[in-house]
Amino acid sequence: MKKITLPMTKEQLKALQAGDSVLLSGTIYTARDCAHRRIFELLDAGMVPPFTLEGAFIYYAGPCPAPQGKATGSCGPTTSARMNAFAPRLLDLGLGGMIGKGEMNEAVRAALVKNGGVYFAAIGGAGAFYANAVKRSELVAFPDLLSEAIYKFEVEDFPLVVAMDSHGTSIY
Repeated sequence: MKKITLPMTKEQLKALQAGDSVLLSGTIYTARDCAHRRIFELLDAGMVPPFTLEGAFIYYAGPCPAPQGKATGSCGPTTSARMNAFAPRLLDLGLGGMIGKGEMNEAVRAALVKNGGVYFAAIGGAGAFYANAVKRSELVAFPDLLSEAIYKFEVEDFPLVVAMDSHGTSIY
């Protein structure tokens, strides 16, 4: 098990191999399809996205409201394939990688190789478990999207598997 703290350098990302188990700590951002569409609207209008893409990691999740005393409610991964159309452009703009559930397509694999990024797989059905690794949560953008808004999470020992690495290898 590798312990990783974000942000990571390109060299650190390249050292990860498909199949590696990791405990991730640091800042990640949640975003599902609706938030991705909004980010693309901003980019297409020549505006900046609501968070710095350079080196950032997006967690494909829509967190539930936080119960008393918790940073977030359940926040399990959503199906990553729905973001296949968005991931390559964001990787080209500096995104370090993504976290989600399930296989992503060839265009994403090629963009990870081209940009030295990584796609981490999270366990579906483990949303309550993942919520325990979230130490702080802050609404960043698009509050009208409710659980699909963008949130900034500070995570500690968030368990993941390297699903696709920067060398083109995939566990799928």
